[in-house]
This record gives sequence, C-alpha cells and structure tokens, in this order.
Amino acid sequence: MAQSPSANPILAELTRGNWVENRHRGAFVVIDAGGKIIASAGDIERPVFPRSAIKSMQALAMVTSGAIDKFHLEDEELALACASHQGEEFHVAGVTSFLGHIGLGIADLECGAHAPSYPPAREKLRARGEQPSAVHNNCSGKHSGMLAVAEALGVPTARYVDRDHPVQQAVRAGIELVVGEPLTVDRCGTDGCSIPTWAAPLRAFAQGFARMATGEGLPQDIAAAARRIFDAATAYPHLVGGTGSLDTDAMRAFGGKLFQKGGAEGVQCGAVRDKGWGYALKVDDGNMAASHAMVATLLLAIAYPDAAQRAVLTRFATQTIRNVRGLEVGTLRATAGISPKV
Repeated sequence: MAQSPSANPILAELTRGNWVENRHRGAFVVIDAGGKIIASAGDIERPVFPRSAIKSMQALAMVTSGAIDKFHLEDEELALACASHQGEEFHVAGVTSFLGHIGLGIADLECGAHAPSYPPAREKLRARGEQPSAVHNNCSGKHSGMLAVAEALGVPTARYVDRDHPVQQAVRAGIELVVGEPLTVDRCGTDGCSIPTWAAPLRAFAQGFARMATGEGLPQDIAAAARRIFDAATAYPHLVGGTGSLDTDAMRAFGGKLFQKGGAEGVQCGAVRDKGWGYALKVDDGNMAASHAMVATLLLAIAYPDAAQRAVLTRFATQTIRNVRGLEVGTLRATAGISPKV
C-alpha cells in the first residue's frame, strides 16, 4: 500500500546485518524565541504529549507560587525537579533531603513506586532485601517540587496530582505562558507518574524552550526563573538523569551551553542556549533509542560541538546493537533527514 503523502519522514533506521529491519518516522523543529524556524521536518503542528521532556516548564510553578523564595530552594533541588532520575543513591538522598527541607516525607509522594532504572542501583536494593518506594520513582524530584508548590500556596497536599488541584492549575498556567498555546481538556491525558499531561503542537514546545533560554516574550520574573532552572540543571546534570544517560552526558559535555531533556514515547526537547534556539522532536512509534539517535544527530548539526562534545553525541547518534553473547548484530542511526545545514 502506498504511504500517505502526509506521513512524517523516516528519521532513523535500524540495520541488522545488511538489511534495514526497522524504520522510525518522526518530526522535529528548531526555532528561535520569535518563532523563526531554523530547521524542521514532518508535521510540527500536530499536538503531541511532551511527557517528561517539559519538567523544566512544570517547575516554573515553584516560582509563580512563591515556593522557591519561601523555602530558599537550592539549585540541586531545582535540578531534581527537572529530573527523570535513575534511582541512584545520590538521587534518592537528594529527593529525601528535598522532601525534608519542605517538611514532608516519602509518604506524601503520589507518583507511585518502581524499581531504580539504573541496574546497579536496582541490584543493591534487591541485595538489601528492600522494596522500591516512591522516592525511587524517576519523577520523585518533580513531585517534590509540586509538593513545595502546594505548601507555598497553603493548599492541601493530598491529591496534588489531580487536574483541578491548585498545584496542577499553577503548573498548567506556567506551561501555557512559555509555549504560547492554550492547554485544553480535549487534549489531556494522565502521565506515567499520575499528573496531567497536555498535548500541544511540537513547534510550540520548541519555541517555549527558546523563550526560556532567552527570556524573550516572558515576564521578567519568569525569564529570571527559567534562567535559574536551566542554570541549575546544567550545573548538576547528574541529578537530571544519571550515570550514562543522554541528558546527563550531553549537558555535562556542553557545560551551560545546552539544556536537554527526554520524555517517554520518543520525545526530546531542549535549548542551545548560546544560540537562543529551542528544539523538539517526536518519534511516531515512541521508540526511545531512536529518539536518542535523532536528537544526538540533530545536536551534532545545530550545537556546533567541539571534539569532546562530538564524541559524546556520536555515542548516542550511532548505536551498536549486540546480542546476548555480545556479538555486534546491527546499528541504529539517524537518517540524513535530521542533519540540517544551519
């Protein structure tokens, strides 16, 4: 059957042996704060769920609620609020400290429990005979930030994940402010950690990151908060992801120049801060490894990496597939469709 002309382009391929086994379609856009498109492919106006890629936008509620000032939150706590962490010991310690700082505990988290995603951390927990708790959830830092918002607003912390709770209303308003689009109930779902997730055009999320990077078009207090949030995440990148993660390794390599954050189902967003460019991409089939290949390849083209930075990005841009015996059996890489000339 002929492919619909409206289908998104193939932006990554997995080759096994001498044959292409999987093709991954998607869309991406690089844009400045004023809305000028630097590069794009695919349908960038189609609304998508950004999932965890916009935790930095969700963290703006800590500013509008007064939580940052009320609790004198530290940069490490702001970094954890942006994190999809792997449950390593320093993540668990950081979130536990964050909760204690605002006078709450693990029992107040409504994100649910899952085992650490970092295998050594998971094995250590199992070896101690302990069960994972909500603090091991990759979103526990974000949820700690939302609890801080509730405390600052003086509202009950119970059910802070509900769409109509004042915390989620504040989070929604902050996102709408930076993306310049209304978030409507007809395009709303529930994220993996139980908070609402709102769909908006891919272009809007990219432009929102450009605005956060530059402050252009934002109220002065929000622009300052966005800068501090980005500064915190890039200063403590190990808290945002963890050992070996793309988000951590890319931000560490680029220093404060790059903010990068992935989200479930193949979403990647961020900002090349010294250029004032925001970017966003979505893999149609939600394949996360393909999204890593795509965003790393995109950053190779738009972030002007030096040799060390290029080496980090290349590790994700071209991924060797091995079988259980360690034999090299395939390669996943992005196509030329996500290597714009800018």
